[in-house]
Amino acid sequence: MAQEYPLPRYHYQIDWGGAKISFTEVTGMDMQVEVIEYRHSDSKDFSKIKMPGMRKFSNITLKRGKFENDFDYNDWFGEIANERVSGRRDVVIRLLNEKHEPVAVWKAQRCFPVKVTTPDLKSDANEVAIESMEIAHEGLTLVR
Repeated sequence: MAQEYPLPRYHYQIDWGGAKISFTEVTGMDMQVEVIEYRHSDSKDFSKIKMPGMRKFSNITLKRGKFENDFDYNDWFGEIANERVSGRRDVVIRLLNEKHEPVAVWKAQRCFPVKVTTPDLKSDANEVAIESMEIAHEGLTLVR
């Protein structure tokens, strides 16, 4: 039976190194294929042909609220600082339906943090302190 409405984008779960962590926002899950243009010297056409080239992936940004005694972002950032291969992790992002079952699953392979942003502090603000981490990866695939 076909689904009658699209899935909401707010019901998701992230598996990060074996722990399921909640995030307020996940962005940057896009993939591209570079275009190769080519024309060989004896071609009778006066235009180039186009072929698919190498794939490119954007960095993924994860945002979440800051909690007391929670230093996961900074610990992972410290582990990877000296390019220790053991510090890389696979990150799995699951889009869930109303029964909390995964309907789309993306896997980013061999991730490592490239940027950690601490919350902005403001004395007259009335908002949650949000921290973010930008991670690089070696490939993003949709798992079926």
